[in-house]
Order: sequence, then structure tokens, then C-alpha cells
Amino acid sequence: MKLTISLSALLLLLTTNIFSQTIDDLKLKTKEIPKSYTLNNGNICISPQACTFYNDIQTYSNIVGTLKSKQIQNFKSKGDSGSIMYFEFEQRFKGERFLQGMLWGKDGQPSDEHPEEYVTKGKFLIIWSFHPDSPIKEKSETKIETVLP
Repeated sequence: MKLTISLSALLLLLTTNIFSQTIDDLKLKTKEIPKSYTLNNGNICISPQACTFYNDIQTYSNIVGTLKSKQIQNFKSKGDSGSIMYFEFEQRFKGERFLQGMLWGKDGQPSDEHPEEYVTKGKFLIIWSFHPDSPIKEKSETKIETVLP
């Protein structure tokens, strides 16, 4: 009986942890940011569509769902700059086709002109507005995969 209760408690703890993630858990902390990068104010999106989506997300709520919160991190280094946009929705993000069209147009995939990439995990949407070989983008992607399996 004690084993059943202990296993149930452990399962509840793990389940609670998965569903209690916040945007702050997803953001890169100061110690995780490579030394060559600095945090900056103001959005540094590679293409304007990504920042438009971030700034005007409420306009698209009937398409993407109701936004609970959003945050952005902007980074610069000598050869790289860009933004990571974090969104948390009340329910699952539901505007993937819309987002693809907004970010990439008819191409339907990243390009040199529109290199943004994104991931959706449940109620979270993360958009990286960096060039594909960006070290900070790779660092963030790895963190997201760890925090939101």
C-alpha cells in the first residue's frame, strides 16, 4: 500500500511539474547566455513579420487562441543578433498554419529572407528570429527540448 501511495505521489509530482512550467522557465538565464552575447532592449527580429506577430498577437486571438502571457529576449553579438519570442496560451496553440503563412509566406518554410523557426509544445509557442547557424538559437532550442519534453 505504501508503495502504491509513493508511486502515486511521484506521478502526481511529475505531472504537476510538466504542467506548471512558465515562460520564465523557458527563457535563457544570464549564466546560460554565451559570453559573446548581450541582452538588448527593443525587438531585433530578422524579418518584420515575426515582430509584427509578437506585437499584434491579440489581433489574431480568434485564429491562434487566447494569449495568457508573452515575453521576448533580444540578443546581440559581433556576428549574430535576433529575438526569442515566448508565448503561453490559455489552451493549446491552434494557429500553426496561420503562423507559417505569416512568417514564411507562400514558401511555407524558412528561407534566407525569413529564417524564423518555431516550436509548439502544448500551450507554449516559441519563435526564434535568428539565422540558422546562431549559437544562441541552438542553446535555446536545447533548453526548450529539456524543459518541455
